[in-house]
Amino acid sequence: MKRNKPLALVAGVALLSLAACGGGGDDSSSSGSGSDRSFGEQTGGTKDAKRQGPAAEVDGATAGGTVTVYLPGDPGPNSLDPTDGWSVTGNSIQQALTHRSLTQYVRDSETGDPVLVPDLATDLGTANEDYTEWTFTIRDDATWEDGKPVTAEEVAFGMQRSLDADTFPSGPGTEYSKQYFLDGDSYGGPYTDKGKKYDGITVNGQDVTIKMATPFPDMDYWGAFMAMGPAPLGNASKPPNYGQDPLSNGPYMIEDFQPNQELTLVKNEQWDPNSDPGRHQYVDKWVFKFNQDQAKVDQIMLSDNTDSQTAISTALGSDKYTEANDALGDRLVQQTSQCVSTLTPDYTKITDINVRKALAYAYPYEDVWFATGEVPGVTRIPANSVMPPGMAGKKDFQVDGEQITYNPEKAKELLAEAGEEGYEITMVYYEVDPLAVAGQKQITKGFEEAGFKVKAIPVQVSPYDIWLDPDNKTNKQLNLRGVNWCSDWPAGSTMLPPLLKTDAVYNTAQFSEDAIDQKMKDIATLPLDEQGDAWGALDEEIMTDYFPIIPTAFRNDLFVFGSKIGNPTGDGALGAPNYKDVFVMQ
Repeated sequence: MKRNKPLALVAGVALLSLAACGGGGDDSSSSGSGSDRSFGEQTGGTKDAKRQGPAAEVDGATAGGTVTVYLPGDPGPNSLDPTDGWSVTGNSIQQALTHRSLTQYVRDSETGDPVLVPDLATDLGTANEDYTEWTFTIRDDATWEDGKPVTAEEVAFGMQRSLDADTFPSGPGTEYSKQYFLDGDSYGGPYTDKGKKYDGITVNGQDVTIKMATPFPDMDYWGAFMAMGPAPLGNASKPPNYGQDPLSNGPYMIEDFQPNQELTLVKNEQWDPNSDPGRHQYVDKWVFKFNQDQAKVDQIMLSDNTDSQTAISTALGSDKYTEANDALGDRLVQQTSQCVSTLTPDYTKITDINVRKALAYAYPYEDVWFATGEVPGVTRIPANSVMPPGMAGKKDFQVDGEQITYNPEKAKELLAEAGEEGYEITMVYYEVDPLAVAGQKQITKGFEEAGFKVKAIPVQVSPYDIWLDPDNKTNKQLNLRGVNWCSDWPAGSTMLPPLLKTDAVYNTAQFSEDAIDQKMKDIATLPLDEQGDAWGALDEEIMTDYFPIIPTAFRNDLFVFGSKIGNPTGDGALGAPNYKDVFVMQ
């Protein structure tokens, strides 16, 4: 899952910390119910297939009030179409507040760990013996904001939409539905292959059955994505217009959406808490303010004035960390992560591994972190691999025998060895955000001191809009991009293939090696208890033999909560403040 925040290219990673293990489903059944995995510091995460609504009340919770959420340097989603949702920012808001799917995560009130529970499905699904077929029974008491019931046919249609990679080229279905669902590689989806029947998803009463092209034990995890939720049938959800004002089936609905500026949500009076095992509706209104200036937000949040008391900030500047740590207490929340931030040299242009390694030594890690408002050792941790710390199978290797740090002389030696002194790097930076500008200045300085020439192109749109568009004229000039990635669920299959498989949407490095593609396919066929180590070994092989991607940091995040925000906690599954359980103290 990507992070929207463009400055994260230079600053580090966003978060999505999942910790899940245990079984689910009917204990008396011989069918499978997902894989058993756990990783990271949070080892208590579980599945609870029998969880039903309403969600347990939060201690001391009161109803009413407006919560303002400031998102410094983050432009937010361009579209709210649930089929298109594959960013930490958009997913964390919509999955928590406006859009439901087959399954969801709740936060364990004692351990803080994510727990996978049912959502629109009555349980976590039932798989056949080899995980090539899954059936989910859709509950009959969920409704849209217009009061009409959410039907099994609409859930099936929403899932079918996820197969339309031409219509939703940046959606998560490009990686998971297209790969795992029956005929996903040939069926173009309901818009691209209009009128063509698709037999991979069928409906029988309240049951939705998905047939797989290959064993997929993680379907219950994939079910937590909005793309595995409903869409109104026919033209009612026709893209792209639907993405500006989609119909809600969660506790809140969209009142106003101004991309890159603001999103306002109000109560959906048709939402029934008895139908929902995980969400609450304590707050009257939510106002999300994108692209905020970090310094101004810090000033607001530390002032404890009227504007800050019922507000949340998704970030904190490094220069305010000591002050905030002393003053805020449990209202400054540190959230662990399962994410990596990277630089991605274009593998088709920067073909010498020594030049790619030179870039790694030329990157002034700590100078960039300080410039972009991060706290080394708190929100930024040096990275050595694609797979983050604690993930099952991760290897503790170092590409060059020790952690790569800023070393301009080493970079110059590598450039000389490659015969590429003065190599020119072309990249973009997000000039809308002052912190991104400050970070780019440090990158340019570091690269130039290490013997590179730098052409840094300022842009006013999210760099992802450029990096992910192969026809974009600016993108064609670039030989250095980036991507910030968080695990979609606890498996190496959600880290390496999305970033390094040939033609994967977020493979901004354009990395392509047939042997590596084949190994990725082979790992998916191994017994579940062998897959973690296999992904870790492949991570080490790719980084050691090819070094196609430069991991710049692993990250923790800091959230700041106003003094009248009740239950100030993080959501490890959605990588954001715990929107589901927040309330305003009256």
